[in-house]
Amino acid sequence: MRIFPIISAIFAVIALYFIVVERDTLLAFVSDDPEQVPSSNNASTSTSAAEADSNSSLTANNATEVVSLVKVVAVDSVARPIENAIILRGQTEAARQVELRAETSGKVISDPLRKGTRVNSGDILCRLAPGTREVALEEALSRLSEARARLPEAEARVPEAEARLTEAKSRLEESMARRIEAIARLEEAELNASTATTLEAEGFASKTRVANANAALEAARSGVSSVESSLEGVRAAISSAEAGVASAFSSVESAKAGVAAAEASVARARTELDRLDISAPFGGILETDAAELGALLQPGSLCATVIQLDPIKLVGFVPETEVGRIEVGAPAMAELASGAEVQGRVSFLSRSADQTTRTFRVEITVPNSDNGIRDGQTAEIIVATEGQSAHLIAQSTLTLNDAGELGVRYVDTNETVHFAPVTILRDSKDGVWVTGLPDQIRLITIGQEYVTDGIQVDVTMQEASL
Repeated sequence: MRIFPIISAIFAVIALYFIVVERDTLLAFVSDDPEQVPSSNNASTSTSAAEADSNSSLTANNATEVVSLVKVVAVDSVARPIENAIILRGQTEAARQVELRAETSGKVISDPLRKGTRVNSGDILCRLAPGTREVALEEALSRLSEARARLPEAEARVPEAEARLTEAKSRLEESMARRIEAIARLEEAELNASTATTLEAEGFASKTRVANANAALEAARSGVSSVESSLEGVRAAISSAEAGVASAFSSVESAKAGVAAAEASVARARTELDRLDISAPFGGILETDAAELGALLQPGSLCATVIQLDPIKLVGFVPETEVGRIEVGAPAMAELASGAEVQGRVSFLSRSADQTTRTFRVEITVPNSDNGIRDGQTAEIIVATEGQSAHLIAQSTLTLNDAGELGVRYVDTNETVHFAPVTILRDSKDGVWVTGLPDQIRLITIGQEYVTDGIQVDVTMQEASL
């Protein structure tokens, strides 16, 4: 074992101790000046002085830290009027779409049009074979002519029946006059017979006179009976004439009904012929192929589907909290999933909410003359609402206070920091539009995270770029 290195290490430790800890004593010993050897009192005094110097130095540094202000960068922001907007998610929808179906049965005799073909209003898409429909129309027209011919004949019988009725009423008046006359003669004969009987009983008249008076009385009674019989015959004739008039009018009505029935048959036959041609009700594009040549169509069978894409509708659903801000006629724009941007106006706002989502349907009409916008495309719709004043600020200036409110920090004329909560209206490529601030404000853009309300700061102004 080598002891020399250990002894060397011990002497090195002792030397370092005197150099570091007992430096003053070592220097005094080397210089042989006992006055320079510090006593315990002098050491205490030196220590106190050193501590005093240290405290003075710390106090000076603290004073320097209090005097120096936090530096921030600010910009003058002025509120500007903007158009507010509501953003909806929706899709495009064809203005009109219809499935053309057959209303009668028949084979297709026209060449089919292929899907994607542009059609105009009135273009024939499917034509069916007429079959016996043309013959049925001719038959119906013949029956109509026959019914119309019977109508004047029936109408001509009405004046004849009315004339017979008038004649019967005239005879009735004559019979009534004869009856009155016969009754008068009967009364006269009864008076004469009574008088003759009385005179005979008193001896002033002969039996012959009484017999003649009684004979005249019987003749008068027979005349009255004859007149009554004739009157009954006239009354029967009047009843017959009235029945004839009623029958004539009934014949007229029957003839008119026959004409109406014949006209209905003609209309049905013509309608059947019209149903043979299935045409486009409006201009648009075929979404499906038309029915193939030779196909048998039954009532309800599909001929073709036509959609109209010009103009096209953008359909979205607005929540009930925002529906009051949208008006019919308000300008709107949309960005399609393809990246295309379109503009239009609100054409419809539902008055009834969806029972499941409690949202209201909004439709925006957009021109689409080239049919470049397709039915069913996803769209992000922006509907403009009533404008308001707002500040355009960078998103990086937004911060949170201790309560978790979103806002900005600004400085007043005394360069004192304040916090103001804001409401974000919408964002853009240049920044965000916010409200809740004064019209003019000195907004802190750099350093807002390192200051609090009520402190003064050193403000460096920056030129506004938004």
